[in-house]
Amino acid sequence: MAVITFGGVKEEVVTREEFPLERARTTLAKEIVGILGYGPQGQGQSLNLRDNGVSVIVGQRKGSGGWTAAVRDGWVEGKTLFPDVGEVVRRATIVEYLLSDAGQKEQWPLVKANLRKGQALSFSHGFSVVFKDRTGVVPPADIDVILVAPKGAGRTVRSNFLAGSGINSSFAVHQDATGRARERTIALGIAIGSGYLFPTTFEKEVCSDLTGERGVLLGAIAGIMKAQYDTLRAMGHSPSEAFNETVEEATQSLYPLMGQNGVDWMIASCSTTAQRGALDWSKRFESAVKPVFEQLYEDVRNGLETQRVLDTCSAPDYREKLEKELDEWRKSEMWQAGRTVRSLRPENWQKKEQGK
Repeated sequence: MAVITFGGVKEEVVTREEFPLERARTTLAKEIVGILGYGPQGQGQSLNLRDNGVSVIVGQRKGSGGWTAAVRDGWVEGKTLFPDVGEVVRRATIVEYLLSDAGQKEQWPLVKANLRKGQALSFSHGFSVVFKDRTGVVPPADIDVILVAPKGAGRTVRSNFLAGSGINSSFAVHQDATGRARERTIALGIAIGSGYLFPTTFEKEVCSDLTGERGVLLGAIAGIMKAQYDTLRAMGHSPSEAFNETVEEATQSLYPLMGQNGVDWMIASCSTTAQRGALDWSKRFESAVKPVFEQLYEDVRNGLETQRVLDTCSAPDYREKLEKELDEWRKSEMWQAGRTVRSLRPENWQKKEQGK
């Protein structure tokens, strides 16, 4: 473990310097990694592992969109792709349980029945294990129970890997039955393309992850953007102006600067008027939303959000209801305007000109 200072606090993390890719390949050389589920994380992680020389097999329901995607990506039915979850568990030495949280609860009896002594059961989310009283997921005592959680969507796990960068991940060992759990965990994290790995626990991972998704990663930012857009429109601004001032400038100009150099550098790169506005109003927004985040974290910690996810996502008509909810965004004026704005970006004009 390397000791690195983050914001004045020393942390122990794993970097590629002390655990290079070749070591990860050696650690996993005799392992067969079985990926259960070919959603965004299953797809991204399995392809990265395969590209890094790890033996991988995939379990996905036949006839589903995931199955079609897996075949398209080169997984071969009966050799590296199987419709039977139980068969993948039996064939694998490390089982990556990457089904949806509701799917993990549903499939757990079948997975548990096929686990054997010495295997590793790996998660990318602490949800099922931490809230075992709601999911029923209690792994047997004779297997390793580990976690590698990329801090990004499955699609960026793959796209960043292909671009030569990667996604940082947290890791945890919940149960070490073989004495090799930590080595297996870190090797998986490096092999899926992590730049570095930081230690956590299953409990801390699920609380931070669920809070982040509902907060600044998705829920809060989407809600704040809509509130500003609607305010500008109500005050007589056009859809194009409202969208550019709310979303386009943020995602195409300011957020990339923030990601590259930090919020201080980003604010310092703006006009003095923008700087003053950011410094003054950030405190007002912080005061306004802090109570919301505190309530959100408490709802995550006490399991209310877990139960909401399980109840909603396991309903037989969930997909239909989900599409209706997504349609509210998809068909809204704000995001319809956004589709047009994106089509007018300079890179899209360049593509049109090159195609002439």
